[in-house]
Amino acid sequence: MSDELGALRDQIDAIDAELLRLLNERARLAQAVGHIKDGQIYRAEREAQVLRRLCAENPGPLKPESIELLFREVMSACRDLEQHLRIAYLGPEGTFSQAAAFKHFGHSVGNLPCSTIDEAFRSVETGRADYAVVPVENSTEGTVSRTLDLIVGSSLKICGEVLLPIHQNLLRKGSGQEGIARVYGHSQSLAQCQHWLNQHLPNAERVGVSSNAEGARLAAEDSGSAAIAGEIAAETYGLNVVVPRIEDEPNNTTRFLVLSDHDALPSGRDKTSLAMSAANAPGAVVKLLQPLADAGVSMTKFESRPAKGANWEYLFFVDIQGHREDEKVASALREVTSRALLLKVLGSYPRVMG
Repeated sequence: MSDELGALRDQIDAIDAELLRLLNERARLAQAVGHIKDGQIYRAEREAQVLRRLCAENPGPLKPESIELLFREVMSACRDLEQHLRIAYLGPEGTFSQAAAFKHFGHSVGNLPCSTIDEAFRSVETGRADYAVVPVENSTEGTVSRTLDLIVGSSLKICGEVLLPIHQNLLRKGSGQEGIARVYGHSQSLAQCQHWLNQHLPNAERVGVSSNAEGARLAAEDSGSAAIAGEIAAETYGLNVVVPRIEDEPNNTTRFLVLSDHDALPSGRDKTSLAMSAANAPGAVVKLLQPLADAGVSMTKFESRPAKGANWEYLFFVDIQGHREDEKVASALREVTSRALLLKVLGSYPRVMG
């Protein structure tokens, strides 16, 4: 048995050596491509195409999500040889926003945690960051209204999206649940875990904080406290995951937008986000959207919000399938423009895999 195990380990060592050689060869080719580009290194559409192809060609036993994770990190490390991207996100360190940034860009990036969503927008607008990753909606809590309000008036474009499953964990310095006098967490996270807390820690004080990461920081200073946060906060602040996945809704997911001063080129499987308004008249909204249906453009999201500075007038946020440069999408948008009081293309970008 030991001879068989040794032979298998020798094969693994040989494969690891070949992987190392190939990874460095890939990095050299990526550097050559970067020199030819002589400009923007990160291309959302190109990375999306590569990941789709690799997942489609994957013979197993590795899962497609594992392939995506591995190659995102490979591309991140190769990209960093040419351009060290700075990513702004809603901080501090250890938040789900940082986890979303890592999921999209990999770990070979510079972190710029921001105290507010407004600051994340400004960081890109002023050139302090190359991209921002901001939450826009949650499957249980709904829309992040501040993100929508800011993007309408901003020059930034959506160039990507991230879907992040939100798993809330009970974190503390020690082990077990005994002796926990208080639980820190963002108000939304406390609400998302209230049934579990009622059952398992009914007498613990629940303390709302500005972010789950801040709660984790406070819990790290007090052995009698715990925090509700993600695994990245546990790693950042040196806490133990006492009980994993205590959220009441197991399918809780947050969608994040990736923002920059440009949108992405067509990747073959894209989404376009729009903001529009219609005249306050009977049938105006139906008339506004009719060109999309006539062109066979599928609408995947429709949401209304009160327009700023005007009573009883609304902005409509619409997601459609396709890229703004696709012929039928471009044709439909020209017709919508002729009917709308306002039409702003917020960005075209690759749809998330899955």
